[in-house]
Amino acid sequence: IKYGIAFLDTYELVVLMDNNETAMGKTMQETKKYVGMWVSEDGFIHHQLLPDFRYDEARGNRQSAYQGSYEVLGNDIEYVDDTGFKADGKFLDENTLSHGGYIFHKTKQ
Repeated sequence: IKYGIAFLDTYELVVLMDNNETAMGKTMQETKKYVGMWVSEDGFIHHQLLPDFRYDEARGNRQSAYQGSYEVLGNDIEYVDDTGFKADGKFLDENTLSHGGYIFHKTKQ
């Protein structure tokens, strides 16, 4: 029977994990790519996702028609309106959001 000694090189492990995380990509929650203005394809709804996890939605000429908080879990988003109403959506990519039967595109500000 032969025996060997194994040791864990933590530096190499950290490098491996960092490279793996980069290869896998980070969620939008981690990168905050979702923060900004999202506009429905018909231009009627302007949906502002703020960096403090609040949102403000205008509909037509009605500013701040809906306001509340949101949370991003992976590429899913969950909303809680200040009135208690709940909704959800999904980021299809970093510039496309599906929410409430609408498709939104992120605008450059």
